[in-house]
Amino acid sequence: MRDAIVIGSGISGMVTAVKLAEEGVSVLLVSPFPSERSQSVMAAGGINAVLTDCEPGDSVACHIEDTLKGGCYIAGRDSVTGLCESAEEIIRYLEGIGTVFSVDDDGRPARRAFGGQSYKRTCYCGASTGKQIVTALVMEARRLEASGKIRRGLGKCFHSALIKDGVCYGALFFDEHTGNISAEYADAVVVATGGQNALFGKTTGSTQCDGYTAGKLFTQGVELKNLEFIQFHPTTIETSQKRMLLSEAARGEGGRLFYLDKGKRVYFMEDKYGPGGNLLPRDIVSREIYGAGSEVFLDVSFLKESEIDKRIPEVRELCKKYIGLDIASEPIPVAPSVHFFMGGIAVHNDHETNIRNLFAVGECASMYHGANRLGGNSLLAAIHSGMIAAREIAGRDVVADKPDFSQAEREANESLAEMRNTKSVFPVMYIRDMAAETMNKSMGIIREEASIKEGITDIDYYLSIAEKLSYDNSVLPYFNYSLSGILTLARAVLTCADARKESRGAHFRSDFPDTFDEYAHPTIVSYDNGQYNTRLDKENEYES
Repeated sequence: MRDAIVIGSGISGMVTAVKLAEEGVSVLLVSPFPSERSQSVMAAGGINAVLTDCEPGDSVACHIEDTLKGGCYIAGRDSVTGLCESAEEIIRYLEGIGTVFSVDDDGRPARRAFGGQSYKRTCYCGASTGKQIVTALVMEARRLEASGKIRRGLGKCFHSALIKDGVCYGALFFDEHTGNISAEYADAVVVATGGQNALFGKTTGSTQCDGYTAGKLFTQGVELKNLEFIQFHPTTIETSQKRMLLSEAARGEGGRLFYLDKGKRVYFMEDKYGPGGNLLPRDIVSREIYGAGSEVFLDVSFLKESEIDKRIPEVRELCKKYIGLDIASEPIPVAPSVHFFMGGIAVHNDHETNIRNLFAVGECASMYHGANRLGGNSLLAAIHSGMIAAREIAGRDVVADKPDFSQAEREANESLAEMRNTKSVFPVMYIRDMAAETMNKSMGIIREEASIKEGITDIDYYLSIAEKLSYDNSVLPYFNYSLSGILTLARAVLTCADARKESRGAHFRSDFPDTFDEYAHPTIVSYDNGQYNTRLDKENEYES
């Protein structure tokens, strides 16, 4: 192909752009903010890989099985196999572009234990794995920018895709600098916009990842998958702005969860599941904390102070900064929080959606994690997916004749002008806050039909008034025009949760607490003129 647009400049977006440029494809890398402000920099824990010098007994086959088991066997075996088999090559690639991994006493990449894994296979860069990888990729991207192979579209926000007869030819973007919406054409479009944090308000992630792109594409015919599977990270602390994640590394280094019963510590995870209880998959640990019935603490104070500062300095720093607590001498009060979205845009093994030449990578694409993600697999999937999509796109023919979408561009700008010329004012964030309250109530750690149905009723009401309100035009227009897409995605999430009448992985229903073989397939949801239609992917339409 001759050219491509990549929407989103976090790790998955940058990997895609860099790999495409190296293959001779001209890339427009679009994002509202620089890569250094992407959510990717928050990924502290590490990246999974079975290296040649792995622990005795570990193997790529074991990593594959851990991933499939953690996802309750609804992720495709072929795609998971490709992910795990690529891991060592990805670590070597990252080292080659300047990522500095922590090393052991023999100079080899150090590895720590993460939840749901049979062996220590999570490589890490001190307390800032994501930041280190972002820094290395930014330098690669800048090198290719200097040679004209990558163009940066900073300050641009996605508006809609340019789709005709099931083929994508580009996208419309709102430009913060000009205040207008304009069309960008390309042979392929790659979506790398992250998860759906804004649906839930205060989470561990960035509210820049609001789900609008997935919601808008959904109304344009793109199918979504597994939206009911939302991972809660079991150990977070409360701050005024968000939930701050305490890396799983704290438990990987031996951290123990407990609550107090008449002043006595009860190590409930170890009592119920044995010595490895604190490092079970995140859905299990989150539910156990939720059901503990009293405040839960994480204790690492038995470690030497020097060990804490060497192995988990970021945990100590966060607790000191945000709650005034020193983990070297005091246990940490923790609670679960929305953290990661296994569901998103449905993609085939090559990361193409059901729309030709439209791809999705990273967290916004649902592929490798099934019903629950293993800690350390998200960074691996972000990089692997970008490489897979770039390879597929680079090998395709140029799209010969692109249709003229000038009318769509004109109509989008007319709608924007109408929004600006309104005289009455309504704060769009008020509806987003109410929607987030609804989603937290209906899509919590434990769900049931009544609250899900109530959530559907609430979101349907917000959708019914969203297009009728006059919004505050003193804010960035994106926040106004994106509301309907965000609410549509929220409605799709609730629809998927309602349709899966069982408990599996991160989706637990008190009214259907058992797991059933008939539901051992991904959920696919599609949109047709206001109707939300779900089906189980029994024919492996998307991944095998």
